Amino acid sequence: MKKHITSGIVFFFILCFFSAFGQEEEKSTGWKENGYLRGYGVVNYYNYDWETDPNKRNAFDAERLNLYLGYNFSEKIEFKSEIEFEHGGTGASMDFDILEEFGEFEQEVLKGGEVILEQINILFKFNNWLNIRVGKFRFYMGLASKLDDPTEYFTTHRSETENTILPLGWYEHGVEVSGNLSDKWSYKLYLVNGLDASGFSSAAWVRTGYQKRFEMVNANDLAVAGRLDYKLGEGSEIGISAYYGNSTGNRPKEDASFDGYVGIFDFHYIYDFGPWRTRAYMMYGNLSNSEAISNLNRNLSNNLNVKRTPVGSDAVGLFAEVAYDFLPLVSNVEDQKFYVFGRYDYYDSMYKTQGEIFDNARWERSMITGGLNYYPHPQIVLKAQYSVRELGSGEIDNTFSTGVGFKF
Repeated sequence: MKKHITSGIVFFFILCFFSAFGQEEEKSTGWKENGYLRGYGVVNYYNYDWETDPNKRNAFDAERLNLYLGYNFSEKIEFKSEIEFEHGGTGASMDFDILEEFGEFEQEVLKGGEVILEQINILFKFNNWLNIRVGKFRFYMGLASKLDDPTEYFTTHRSETENTILPLGWYEHGVEVSGNLSDKWSYKLYLVNGLDASGFSSAAWVRTGYQKRFEMVNANDLAVAGRLDYKLGEGSEIGISAYYGNSTGNRPKEDASFDGYVGIFDFHYIYDFGPWRTRAYMMYGNLSNSEAISNLNRNLSNNLNVKRTPVGSDAVGLFAEVAYDFLPLVSNVEDQKFYVFGRYDYYDSMYKTQGEIFDNARWERSMITGGLNYYPHPQIVLKAQYSVRELGSGEIDNTFSTGVGFKF
């Protein structure tokens, strides 16, 4: 109880301080001078030849359209929001009705397409080394958060490694402190809501513990995180990120009498030079009391729509990627590019298990991907790739995909 009261008091005083800070700023002059609208989108086609699912059908996917709506109240105060339309599909939310005898999960279809308010926050810019953001914001772990626009990553869909075992498009509620320590060093520090252990699974580790199922996000357990980057050049950097937070206090029901701390550490690297682009990423994660969480999850309600499979105590992941722009060899067109790229992914969501939890070999996965990216305009990219994924069980999944991405 005390830690929750303390957290509430901290947030209250932070907000009061920001209110006083905002009153000292000059009034804005209007939307035309201070507002902005930006966005990006992705549409893909997939052709599957999977041993894990021989009947998997080929598909088109209007993957996402993200719109950024922002407003600069002054040079030091900025509002930012992001709305994402995913897969052109269905949208639903869940609620937990505590008035039922045993508590019931209720799911309601709300709209014809899934619309998510990814960001809504205010950034206070004190100086070059201190900025504070409050609200719901993008959570910068790894590389996927940095390379989010389709023109910034080479594959048709976002990072296979990060998308499988970690929340991709990771956004959380809380406070972010960021800034530049010098011309080369930058940092970010976070105090945010934690994950929900009821969503952890064998295949995805903590990815589906990202709280998106309910109308409100549980915040009994908070998490802390940090990121430190060193600039190698324009658009190039090397750095580390770390995350630590409990996850059992954010379960839909208060059914856990133990902790489930999630710890994640990663190393990330981006380096562009001339026609070459290179990226690399490595992560290691640990979940405490994974056996107890696995046993508890087996008894979850079917209506909660979670996997209820055992979860590993440790997970690992890495990828390396290199691309080369061949267009300068045959043309002098400056605003077009033609990249050929290769990529290797390895990830294991059950790298280690605890107690009697079985280490299922099929969740050790590796993938080789090769493909093309053509930029007819700096803000538009046409992509094609072929990937071969091998599971630890020996099954092979082959996928051809192609698509278009854009930003504005």
